[in-house]
Amino acid sequence: MRIMVVGSDKVYAIENFYVRYLREEGAEVYHFCAQSFFYDYYQRSLVNKLLFKTGFSTILHQINREFDKAIEQFRPDIIWVFKGMEIFPESLYRAQKSNILLVNYNPDNPFIFTGKGSGNKNITDSISLYQLHFTYNLSIKKRLEEEYNAMTSFLPFGYNIEREVLAVCQDQEEVTGVCFLGNPDRRRAALVMEFVKQGIKVDLYGNNWEHFILHENACFFKPVYGLEFWKTLYRYRVQLNFMRIHNEDSHNMRTFEIPGVGAIQLAPDTPEHKIFFEAEQEIFLYQDINNCFEKAHYILSLSKDEAVAIRNRAQRRCVESGYSYHDRAKQALIAMNVLMNG
Repeated sequence: MRIMVVGSDKVYAIENFYVRYLREEGAEVYHFCAQSFFYDYYQRSLVNKLLFKTGFSTILHQINREFDKAIEQFRPDIIWVFKGMEIFPESLYRAQKSNILLVNYNPDNPFIFTGKGSGNKNITDSISLYQLHFTYNLSIKKRLEEEYNAMTSFLPFGYNIEREVLAVCQDQEEVTGVCFLGNPDRRRAALVMEFVKQGIKVDLYGNNWEHFILHENACFFKPVYGLEFWKTLYRYRVQLNFMRIHNEDSHNMRTFEIPGVGAIQLAPDTPEHKIFFEAEQEIFLYQDINNCFEKAHYILSLSKDEAVAIRNRAQRRCVESGYSYHDRAKQALIAMNVLMNG
């Protein structure tokens, strides 16, 4: 199977995992980095930003010309577009006319745009062109099926951690405290503020938290990446998980990254969290901010042995239930094989 993956090759892009593991599973994969081309152009200068914002930039037309060339040269069986803000519907339509199957995966909600990076008209106008939509969200899955009569496949987020990294993470002294990894927005800041007012300190790793919160129980740290990201996730007794509006009834990447490294997660009580993990055994779920505070207190009061047992159960669930991105890639490949064999 020849698969052209369209998206980003930046270090944070989950499509990198799919490219890697689809290849390991025997697929021939070409990675067309449309989003990276755009990002590099946009961030290169203030002039480029102004040209794009005022509608005078030709960068998207350039990307779509290169997209057409890549299709002609690689001749894929399937084009798998991650999100798709940079790809014109007309370009997808041309590929479809060449008997290429079109697959989409949007790690944000395709029906809710909260900023310039979360969606645009290209996404909205292309929904009906895809023969298969992978989606992380069961509510989105239902809407795609009911409103667009779309073929869908549930593809949750996952985690990817090497054994060597896991060993380094586990060779740390535990911090009996509360942590949140992620950048702020007003909703997250409001939740954190309510939380710290209750008397528990929270260490916040991300950009510009100090612009959103001023409280003695809120401690600010720079974002962490790579090994430091995993070490920080593992080190704290409690890892908070807050949903954005795109996935407030669903799950997010932290859902699997936290237990994947063997950390204890305190997350919103969503239907999907209860599908993936057993509450109070592998994950702790809260209904509101007061309940969150109460459960954080409980987790902090556990003995070290009790905490280790929860950590081990959470990580074992991730392994045994196939929550890694390698497992997700196998799942995606099966769905694409079904699509091809129709």
